[in-house]
Amino acid sequence: MGSGFASCCIFFSVLLLAFMLGQGRNVRRHHVEEGSIGLNYLRQAASSIDGDRIDPSGKIFFKMEDLKVGKTMAIYLTNKDPSTSPHLLSREEANSIPFSSAKIAQIIDFFRFSKDSDQAKAIEYTIKQCELEPLEDELRFCATSLESMLDYASSLLGKKAQLQVFTTTFVGNPTVPFRNYTILAVPERIRSTKMVACHTLPYPYAVFYCHNTPKSETRLFKVLLGAENGDRVRALAACHMDTSRWDVDHVSFQLLKIKPGSSPVCHVFPADNLVWVALPA
Repeated sequence: MGSGFASCCIFFSVLLLAFMLGQGRNVRRHHVEEGSIGLNYLRQAASSIDGDRIDPSGKIFFKMEDLKVGKTMAIYLTNKDPSTSPHLLSREEANSIPFSSAKIAQIIDFFRFSKDSDQAKAIEYTIKQCELEPLEDELRFCATSLESMLDYASSLLGKKAQLQVFTTTFVGNPTVPFRNYTILAVPERIRSTKMVACHTLPYPYAVFYCHNTPKSETRLFKVLLGAENGDRVRALAACHMDTSRWDVDHVSFQLLKIKPGSSPVCHVFPADNLVWVALPA
């Protein structure tokens, strides 16, 4: 499974991201579909729980004891079309566009959105998320360009470290996002003591919320998943070994019916997330 999994050395990672970067030109004129960075994304990003109802998009969590061959779980995974997703900008382009809560009105005007539109609300949400104080034992940074993401990852993982990037990849093009998946092979642990996870945020161009928790153990796994119709996913999963300092209202606790610190919490990464690790010396 390892050879087919989405991993590569830093050189090829840069090539991949540079390809994404090349599609991000003329961001102001880039057409953004109604709702593509709107309320649906906001509801998923802000909370996956509405009263007693858990939104299917929040069903990415599971217990570590479930990480075994033959285990079947209901998981929400989508395979987004890169051609319609926001693209990475170069540092020069990103730095030419304001990115601050003090300039939200200017940003909304720059992208020619109505101030009451879903897109404007998404812009405001993302900028505010990026300006929040980090949690205890968390280092965080919002990357607005290819270069800033690479700089941040290397600053935490080591300037001279050999970096490797992982993501979740689909075999084929599944059309049903929420379904039962079965673990088809023994999960393969990725041996690295340092990692930086980068999650996409809703914005007209690609913005990644990158973070790590250096004092808390997180284990990373490659997991081969299979759906009932034959679809396959080479999923990337993380298991957080200490959740004692997590918010008691975190969706994972309600979904798994556990309490903070009582059990490791695992989750799969969406296909548009990136996880950087330093290879063992």
